[in-house]
Amino acid sequence: MAVTLPVRAMLRGWADLLRPSVLKLVILGIALTLLLFVALQAAIFWAIRIWLPGGLTLPWIGTLDLGQALSWTSLALLPVMGIFLMAPVAAGFSGLFAENVAAAVERMHYPRRQGASPDFLDGLLESLAVMAAVLGVAVLSLILTPFLGPLAPVLFFGANGWLLGREFFQMAARRHLSDQDAHALRRSRGVAVTVTGVLTAIALSIPVVNIAVPLLAAASFTHLFHMVSGSARPGSRYPRG
Repeated sequence: MAVTLPVRAMLRGWADLLRPSVLKLVILGIALTLLLFVALQAAIFWAIRIWLPGGLTLPWIGTLDLGQALSWTSLALLPVMGIFLMAPVAAGFSGLFAENVAAAVERMHYPRRQGASPDFLDGLLESLAVMAAVLGVAVLSLILTPFLGPLAPVLFFGANGWLLGREFFQMAARRHLSDQDAHALRRSRGVAVTVTGVLTAIALSIPVVNIAVPLLAAASFTHLFHMVSGSARPGSRYPRG
């Protein structure tokens, strides 16, 4: 049961990404992410031209405009930045829409159990928490892989699965429960939450796909919350609706 629930939640999350009400948020998050990278690349390009004027004289080549040469060379940074920063930046933008995704999922699938969205500040803090968690995935991957060898994927996906599961499940649960009850429910369903987080971490490691993963996780963990809280026995401290 602890393994089948995460798989069902992720499959339902993938299906929801293709629904118009959620797909438009996915497209908006991707567009904002790409726009930020283009703006950052343009800023680097013109900063080099402004701050590195003058030329360099080389044998047989003559005078080379250093600023112009380096500014065009800086265009090679765009794919490099995409590899290392695409996922956390996308998570930051997507985190801003995560509540909208959760609300859309509940309207479609759980109309009698819709939660309350947090205010803008709480949503922003949750977005930063998700961005920090995804950035942690990238940093730990870079640091630990050379030292752990074949064990690196196990520790990487296990640790970050727990981290991502905690952040996204808390985000879904706080729409319905207090922080204390959300923590208690997460601990009582720790295996299912962590396995869903591991599946999220695996998806984050796939280039291009990882851009939409934060919104996928928002939808999937909303389903997971309703699965585990809705299965509570009568009289449970966790409400059914």
